[in-house]
Amino acid sequence: MRTSSGNTRKLRHKKILNATKGYRMTKSKLYRVAHEAFLHAGQYSFNDRRKRMGQMRSLWIKRLNAAAVLNGFKYNELVSKMKKANVTVNRKVLAEIAFRFPETFSKFVKSF
Repeated sequence: MRTSSGNTRKLRHKKILNATKGYRMTKSKLYRVAHEAFLHAGQYSFNDRRKRMGQMRSLWIKRLNAAAVLNGFKYNELVSKMKKANVTVNRKVLAEIAFRFPETFSKFVKSF
């Protein structure tokens, strides 16, 4: 089969090579290598978007624990008291309150 070297091919190659600018060594210069690197980068990007969610939850829990310790609790005690009191505020919002408005968080914790 004949391989064409027309505009379509050039544009396709150019698109990949532009996307891989800044990659190391031949990964930004040679089409075949750049295409492989581009595909891998896309997969890593997809996977790491999912990992970031877990990392953020971990960060929220650490912030909540630090704020709870300042108010005389542990994180697990805080969560269990919230469950008993039927408080349904998620960790993201609680961590944001604890981080930006510590006085408000103290009042919130003291209400249990």
